[in-house]
Order: sequence, then C-alpha cells, then structure tokens
Amino acid sequence: MSHRVVSLIASATEIVCALGFEDELVGRSHECDYPPGIERLPACCSSKVKVEASSREIDDQVRSLVGDGLSVYRVDPDLLNRLAPTVIVTQTQCDVCAASLEDVERAVCELVTSNPVLVSLEPMALGDVWKDIRSVASALGDPARGDALVTRLRTRLDDLRVRTQSSQSRPTVGCIEWTDPLMMAGNWVPELVEIAGGVDPLGEAGKHSGYVEIERLAETDPDVIAIMPCGFDIERGAREMAALVAHPEWRQLSAVRAGRVVVTDGNQYFNRPGPRLVESAEILAEFLHPDQFDFGHFDRGWTWWETPEQARRRRTG
Repeated sequence: MSHRVVSLIASATEIVCALGFEDELVGRSHECDYPPGIERLPACCSSKVKVEASSREIDDQVRSLVGDGLSVYRVDPDLLNRLAPTVIVTQTQCDVCAASLEDVERAVCELVTSNPVLVSLEPMALGDVWKDIRSVASALGDPARGDALVTRLRTRLDDLRVRTQSSQSRPTVGCIEWTDPLMMAGNWVPELVEIAGGVDPLGEAGKHSGYVEIERLAETDPDVIAIMPCGFDIERGAREMAALVAHPEWRQLSAVRAGRVVVTDGNQYFNRPGPRLVESAEILAEFLHPDQFDFGHFDRGWTWWETPEQARRRRTG
C-alpha cells in the first residue's frame, strides 16, 4: 500500500527517505533540504521569524512568539488539503524546530479532508530517535524497515564507541547550540560526545538545551569548544560568534588560546534528530581525536575557527 506523506520537520523527512519512502513524500516543511532534490516538493509551512536577523534578535523573536502561546511557524491548510496526505509527520519536542502538533491538528481539523494519520515525534535522547524511526516505519506500514535502519545506525555508533575507547585521552568539550545568548547543547549531544571519545561537562543528556552565562563556560574551561548553532551552517555560525568573541572571558579560554575551537554545520547535523546523528558523532571524533579519525567531514561538516592573531601566524608561518 502506497502513502502520501507530508513531513513538517527536516529530521522526519530524512527518516522517511532513509527508510526508503522518498517517492511517497508529497510535501515538506520550508526547512527540509536533505536529501538533495527534496526541495522540489511544495513547502507546507513557513516561518514567522526573520531568520536574517542577528542571533540575539532571533532569540528575542522566538521568546516573544512562544511566550505569547504562538507557534513560530505557519501551516498552510489549503495546500495540505490539495496534497491529500494519508500521513503527516511533525514533532512536539520543540516548537522552534517544527510546526507544533497543535497547529497541525488545527489545520487538519479545519480543512484537510483526506483524514491523515498524524505521527508526532518527540526526541529528547538517542533512544527516542530510534523509537521515532520505528514509529514512522510503522505508520508507513513496514515496521521491519524501521528495525533494520535502527540496527544499522546503532551498529555504526557502537563501532565508533569501540574505536574511541582506545584513545589515550578524553577531551572535555563545550558544545554551544546558540551564541547570543549563550546556550549549551543538551538532548542527544552529550551522548554523541561520549560515543566520540569526549566528555561534555555542561550539557545534560535527555534534557533540553539550557542558557548559561559565559562565566560558567570559563569556570568549566573545556579543552575543545564546538559551535553548533541550531539552523545555521558553518559560514553563518562563524559570523554569529561576534557577540561571544567580544566577551573578555572568551580570549582567556584554554580552547581559544590553544586553537581548539571548531565551527560545525549545526543545521545539517547536530540539531536534526535523524539518521545523520551518526555523522555528527563522526564529526565530533574527527576534531576531538584528529590524529585518529578522518571520516571526510572536514570543511563540509566542520572547520577550525581561528582568532585574527592565529590566522596571521598561520599565514606568516
């Protein structure tokens, strides 16, 4: 039995495709951009947030919308009705990441006449991601595909964990999910750090990412700092570091002085709870243990960040 699937979150789109159901997708969210070519599908929602604004301004917009009980996204019920989906996948973990379940339910009740099944994902930790993959596969009538995909992903992570256990050191790493105001990554990221052979002293596995003051980061003083801002690629993430770098405490951090600050593509990897969390763990392993691992993600999934002085020293030899 074929389905007509609308995915309203980028990670769910990747899950649907990894399960082998890409041809059954008929609609997506405005943020769905992987695998390549998925942009051909109509976008069923749009953002109320001006994403070209600064990190601080985006945070203010999101807080205002969420504080007023409003979703940060608009769902297009007319388009949903025309697409006649049999399955709609969204998420309840974070209203900033996807159209809220309430918005989708409202759109479905108001106009969508195809009586679709709603699949709401709620990933907080790696175990939840595996559960969500199985839920999507079951909704699409093939739970065995979900089991098989989860097995493949977990096997790759287990193999990486075994390899990192032989590492001579386990560096501490501060994983920054937002630069202004400062937010440390939580949820599944601390688990990925552990698998990749590191220690995350500031993030809590299975809990939402939390705001901290830079003094807390300085107090912990991790060996490595990883910038992985939600929704930003490497170039945008590097630009949005200006407010963070302006703090006097920043220049005193051990990772900054040692040239062990990296900028990752947080949008494509760390902030999407789907199949590419495996690649996210590989990225962590590459910069935590650069002499041991090279999966080919450098300059695509992450790069080293330099202070102007470090850049000058590198250019002059």
